Amino acid sequence: MAAGSCRLLLFLLPWLVTASHSPPGCKIRITSKGLDLVKQEGLRFVEQELQNITVSDLHGKEGQFHYNISQVKVMDLQLAFSDLHFQPQQHLVFNIKNASISLRFRRQLLYWFFYDIGSINASADGVHIHTVLQLAKDEAGRLKISNITCNASIARMHAGFSGTLRKVYEFLSTFIITGMRFLLSQQICPSLEHASLVLLNSVLDTVPVRNYVDEHIGIDYSLLRDPAVSTDTLDLDFKGMFFPRARENQELENHAVEPVIKETERMVYVAFSEYFFDSAMHAYFQAGVLTIELQGEKVPKDLEVLLRATFFGTIFMLSPAVDAPLRLVLQVSAPPRCIIKPSGTSVSVSAFLNISLVPPGRPAVQLSSMAMETKLSAKVFLQGKALRVQLDLRRFRIYSKQSALESLALFSLQAPLKTLLQLTIMPLINERTKKGVQIPLPEGMDFTKEVVTNHAGFLTVGADLHFSKGLREVIEKYRPVPTAPAYPSSQPAEPSVDPHQL
Repeated sequence: MAAGSCRLLLFLLPWLVTASHSPPGCKIRITSKGLDLVKQEGLRFVEQELQNITVSDLHGKEGQFHYNISQVKVMDLQLAFSDLHFQPQQHLVFNIKNASISLRFRRQLLYWFFYDIGSINASADGVHIHTVLQLAKDEAGRLKISNITCNASIARMHAGFSGTLRKVYEFLSTFIITGMRFLLSQQICPSLEHASLVLLNSVLDTVPVRNYVDEHIGIDYSLLRDPAVSTDTLDLDFKGMFFPRARENQELENHAVEPVIKETERMVYVAFSEYFFDSAMHAYFQAGVLTIELQGEKVPKDLEVLLRATFFGTIFMLSPAVDAPLRLVLQVSAPPRCIIKPSGTSVSVSAFLNISLVPPGRPAVQLSSMAMETKLSAKVFLQGKALRVQLDLRRFRIYSKQSALESLALFSLQAPLKTLLQLTIMPLINERTKKGVQIPLPEGMDFTKEVVTNHAGFLTVGADLHFSKGLREVIEKYRPVPTAPAYPSSQPAEPSVDPHQL
């Protein structure tokens, strides 16, 4: 019995492993070089946040001396040394050492009948800040900062006193400076926690997770699992699946090769498997848009003459419909398949071409129904944050679904129909793919110097990054507008509903 259970477990083990690890259709790797760029923008953001620190008033009494320190304002920051690095398994570590913060605050002193008021310039030196950000996938499949650990300390603080009671302030400086150092150090971490968990997460909210590409299909960029962080890289596994908008919950199983990114020379790498492109073509096929119809004047004149000559016998037998316009309907018969090799990317398409006469006021008369096998070469490139594909006809073959003899008779149509595809059909397809699909990056961050490399079963795009918008600009763009308080009503307000009753 035990031996039978072991054999069953060994049989099911490969399936269980596969089921627990869904391969990504899209993968993004951010390297240490990319993190260095993020650090530069992050430092500017941290400076802005620390300059907005709010410090509580400080007041006290020593004998007959009453003092009050208020209106504390950060005037300048000097972040001498900073470091941002990866920490396995899910963390980013941000350190600031030996920083200095210049302050100005309002002083008030009462000693018996003497009252003094003015401002004091102070400096906090040896400021050390150590923060650890934990990255995780939230319920919607979006990358988030899920937790932050912060420690801040100030080694020493100096204050310059002037005025009539300068000696008195110097006497009280120990109490004032110690209190100010404590209050300031207590405000650094709460400020950075709010900046990370609220403000920076609002920037991550701009990463597209599940959105529409056009009126027919959408894209699912939800994370499959928490980010994987090594000492040099951060890897993100995205689902990378397109879906028809009419059936948004439809799933397409991923049996493609999982993308593997080994490079670390560029700031960022984005990898796409064959599944990514297959799901796009499957979604368009399910949406019923892979059909093109040409009728009447839309049929090229040379092709029309050749078709009428080819099917002269059939047309001649339809005496009343001899001059009826021709109609060509090209319909893809199965979802196209993408094949990625080191030598290039291609798309295989199977379709039917139905040729008919359409007499006015009468049912259409089919002249022929032929099968088509085509292979398209695909040039994949990145423009801005949009992944685009340019298709070109490489191989083309037609044959009859009825008999080999009819296939031989259709041989003369091979060249003109290929020309029809190249000059009429392919421009329509490329116009549809011209918009491309956005890569899951936050707003304000763009690619530069992109290089596409093909591998067996997937392709990678290596690029550098730059900020077209600062973090503060993106945060302010999406910051909720505070609503104006409603005017009080003359009628008494009704009691609020107990939330437990909702």
